[in-house]
Amino acid sequence: MWKSLGQLIWVLILFVLVLLLTLLTTRFLAKYQRGQMQGSQNLRIIETMRVSANGYIQIIEAGDVYLVIAVSKDHIEKLAELTKDQLKPEVPSNTALPNIDMGESFHDILDKVKKHLPKK
Repeated sequence: MWKSLGQLIWVLILFVLVLLLTLLTTRFLAKYQRGQMQGSQNLRIIETMRVSANGYIQIIEAGDVYLVIAVSKDHIEKLAELTKDQLKPEVPSNTALPNIDMGESFHDILDKVKKHLPKK
């Protein structure tokens, strides 16, 4: 009995260690890939729009040139070239939500949020 209980505890410890090792490895790889992708100072993705399951249209900044490209699983194609004047400026997000007391009812919180939403 004690032998089987000991084996169960040992297997559980090994399982937790494998999970922790997997978590640490995943985080390390994510940081490494993020560092690789942000290493460029001349390329920047301005905007991305999904047009199909595996197709996107992107506006990218390459130096001083803005390009509209179509990106799919196996292909990238240049669609257009833009100037900075042709881009619409980013709309600032000034719709800050009100302070919410966690003791309030859901209905009261919803009413506060509705007051801060833009009117149609």
